[in-house]
Amino acid sequence: MIPLKTPGEIEAMARAGAILGQVLAAVGARVAPGASTAELDRFAEDFIRTHDGAQPAFKGLYGFPASLCISLNEEVVHGIPSPNRILREGDIISIDAGVKLDGWYADAAVTRPVGEIDTESARLLEVTQRALAAGIACARPNGRLGDIGAAVQYVAEAAGFSVVRDLVGHGLGRGPHEEPQVPNYGTPGKGIRLKEGMVIAIEPMVNAGDAAVRTLPDRWTVVTADGSRSAHFEHTVAITAAGPRVLTAVAVPVRS
Repeated sequence: MIPLKTPGEIEAMARAGAILGQVLAAVGARVAPGASTAELDRFAEDFIRTHDGAQPAFKGLYGFPASLCISLNEEVVHGIPSPNRILREGDIISIDAGVKLDGWYADAAVTRPVGEIDTESARLLEVTQRALAAGIACARPNGRLGDIGAAVQYVAEAAGFSVVRDLVGHGLGRGPHEEPQVPNYGTPGKGIRLKEGMVIAIEPMVNAGDAAVRTLPDRWTVVTADGSRSAHFEHTVAITAAGPRVLTAVAVPVRS
């Protein structure tokens, strides 16, 4: 069953989302060569907890040990922060975070350049952002779930990239993961009908190479099977009568 949210409940989620947008913007500003992923994680947790009642949603979730999932280069998602992971010029870094506030969840991710990056990596980031925007534009009442996935897939594949199929977006609300699953591929006009009050995390994961992925022995970090780079962008989006409402706006432009 897909839980629908009232306007008041969407406002409550938007408050969590506003904090999350600030978190990702603040962490993104600290991305630079020489920083460790553990430093960024500590900063994010402290930042979240400065907001009354807010908690880092990921810490301890399913046993995850940190507040941020930080994934570098060929890592797709769920990278574990470490003092030994030092950012280097030319890296790309995916920062995925969640905030829980008053029992409501918000979830979002950005991928950032570390210093100057190569042209193809910059294009990967730009295309993945456009894929997210295309998916969000389809999150309207009476549309179909396949419309979202098809829009994401078209943008990514038209650019010569691939979308990860083993991982998907999801609903959220009182829980961090609710129905429905939101794939980054699909067929327009297919899938469940979208309804006012649905809140979903749309999160393209786009690989520069093949779509296949594998999980490292840490049982968390998912990487591209062919070692190509991957980008990840995500927003929590409410489906409203007025159209899609992004609840996790992140003021972090990608530098090309």
